[in-house]
Amino acid sequence: MLDYKLLEALITVVETGGFERAGLALGLSQSAVSQRIKLLESRLGQPVLTRHPNLQATPAGRRLLNHAQQVQLLERDLRRQIPALSEDRTRLRIALNADSLATWWGDAIGAFCQQEGLLLDMVVEDQDVGLRRMREGDVAACLCSSDQPVAGARCIELGQMPYRAWARADYVEQHFGSGLTAEAFREAPAIVFGPHDQLQHRFLAQCGYHGRFPYHLCPSSEGFIRLAMAGMGYGMIPDNMIANQDTTLLVPAGALVNLDEETAVTVPLYWHYWRHGGEFMERLTETIARAGRQLLQPMA
Repeated sequence: MLDYKLLEALITVVETGGFERAGLALGLSQSAVSQRIKLLESRLGQPVLTRHPNLQATPAGRRLLNHAQQVQLLERDLRRQIPALSEDRTRLRIALNADSLATWWGDAIGAFCQQEGLLLDMVVEDQDVGLRRMREGDVAACLCSSDQPVAGARCIELGQMPYRAWARADYVEQHFGSGLTAEAFREAPAIVFGPHDQLQHRFLAQCGYHGRFPYHLCPSSEGFIRLAMAGMGYGMIPDNMIANQDTTLLVPAGALVNLDEETAVTVPLYWHYWRHGGEFMERLTETIARAGRQLLQPMA
């Protein structure tokens, strides 16, 4: 049988990113956390963490993390069925993309979290790489653009988010006054969310350009908008950020103009969750699927 105090130490070290921070979260000393990890590794006969070059779970550690995530969800169902048990709140760690978090995600799960007493640890990752967190056992569910579930998980289609290239009017006049030419793309600074973001590359490819281009890196949806409004570059912004100018990110009408209304890059979104997550995860999944039908564009 697993000692769940040892497993809790492993989960906390991975989630907080270090032994000292894990000790603070658990109310233990750093050495006590280290001893629990060593005892867990001794019982398994293999390491659960690698310390160098970065702290991360080993394959055995990832399997334990996956198991722990599912056990927590099943325990939530048990507490619901047996009221005499503790009514501690459920905490769920989820990976999702920043643009969903900045637009439709709160509307999708706000009421559910209040009704179910759910607390979320939201790990922001680019939609193309968030699934890696789930594969590594770091999260219990993932919202991303891949339709290929990891072993032991399910995947459902939610909808898609269309993106278009936006910039300030004077920026467009300065850099694209002669149209969306290869020369303009080589010289005009773009705004890119992060090193894994491929939306800009896909837009340029649709415009017939495949070369290099200058860019700012800005890993913040709100900051992305602000940089575009400051005239620092053009970038791929989802339609639902622009459509709700009065409520989403306070983009004044006419502050940004579209470089090419006919060219849109669509990002499909899928919800991944562990197959043995219990009734609680099924209810959460039904809530998110329903919200996807209402708040996202249907898949083509």
